[in-house]
Amino acid sequence: MDNLWILTEERPKKEVLTTIIKKICIDKGFICKFNDLKIKPIIKGTKFKFTYELLGIKINTINKILIKNVSGNSSFVDFLIFLQEKEPSKEDSPLYAIEETKTDDSESRNTGVYQRCSKFVFVDLYYPNCKKVMLYNLKVKSKKPTETNIFGTRMLLTLDVEIIGKDLDQNIFKRFDSIEELIRFKDNMMGAPKGNIPILITKKNNKIKISGRLWKAGGLSHDPNIGALSIIAKTLRELGWKRDIIITHHGLSQNHLNKRNKFIKIANEIGIKIDGLNIPISELHKEYWHYENNSEKLGTIFLHLILEELKNVRGIYENHAGCERGYFYTKNNEPITLHKYIENTKEKGKIPKIPDLIVADDKNKIILNLEGKTYNKKIDGINEIKGFDTIENEYIKIKYPNYKIIRGVVLFGSNENKITDSEVIFLLNKNGDMVTSKNTPKVIIDAIELAINLNKE
Repeated sequence: MDNLWILTEERPKKEVLTTIIKKICIDKGFICKFNDLKIKPIIKGTKFKFTYELLGIKINTINKILIKNVSGNSSFVDFLIFLQEKEPSKEDSPLYAIEETKTDDSESRNTGVYQRCSKFVFVDLYYPNCKKVMLYNLKVKSKKPTETNIFGTRMLLTLDVEIIGKDLDQNIFKRFDSIEELIRFKDNMMGAPKGNIPILITKKNNKIKISGRLWKAGGLSHDPNIGALSIIAKTLRELGWKRDIIITHHGLSQNHLNKRNKFIKIANEIGIKIDGLNIPISELHKEYWHYENNSEKLGTIFLHLILEELKNVRGIYENHAGCERGYFYTKNNEPITLHKYIENTKEKGKIPKIPDLIVADDKNKIILNLEGKTYNKKIDGINEIKGFDTIENEYIKIKYPNYKIIRGVVLFGSNENKITDSEVIFLLNKNGDMVTSKNTPKVIIDAIELAINLNKE
């Protein structure tokens, strides 16, 4: 039988995996049964093989459900799903490309929908025939959708992106039937704040012009507008527009156009022009993704997953190597959005140091406040944990007042099998060795032991 392979940049979450697998089983007519889900790292002897197996789900036509961490070579969706016996190669085509989001426009930037949309534009350049899904894993009750949210969602629907995990009013959220309808809807949206360049769409003389600023911080890097202009242009093509699409009021100069930029790659592929400038010829990276073998997140995600298999141990904050920033969870499991800037000290207004992982051991009343780094940057990690006062004073000590806080560095990489720095509490090396020391908290030792024992069952 085939295996179900789940490739992701993120930490795999049981509730999200459950939703994904239920969706696949419904689509394919598979029979599935769920019972006590566990994410088991596959360990041979004492070496982690950089693959996880999802236990507790039986599907009549599938052997195993296997998970591996990957990284995109540019704008990457959160999950690629393959159904095949052998580990996916870059030449294989996925069944699904899935983007997961835990925020809605009521709690994130109103333009956040555009950045999510652009991932579907990009993945479609590589895998035009796979099923594309937007999965909402909302942690905070959604409010009335904004016009931007409605506009972006309707474009996704027009591009045959299925949306799950969120109730959509079909009288509001529906495909655009024509170019004219799309332009009319955008015209009727609330205008941009004073001083901003509004996104306007005009159709005249066999051309469609879209205004939108792309310049930011010295180059072509305005992510919300990159997403917005990409998805608008892609939707216009889907609706049948074959002539010029020209971006105006972009704020760019010729020297800002780099053929490696993701918007330039999209522009080459779907035929977008930038007013007054020559778009450099750019080819897509040959590979959309690669297996991750050099990121600090391999260590912190591994540790996060094995710790959460222990009773009364919870990850209460995560931001693994630039993955989507999570919520901070209280003792009652209430999600809180961290402030972007320091609020209550003489450092007010500065950006605080944020750890990669915070874990609560509720049984022993211990908080692990952890920074992940690759082995060659361990000194950076040791220095960074010295700056965790703000996160501890403004959140951890308030929400977990009687807990002991342990700061530590989690490393990935090298062939080392010994920890020499007291601040380093765990090392996952490139050989899969799980290295601890006398300074490693007992909860981590227990988690490693449980993970090894799971492989003996």
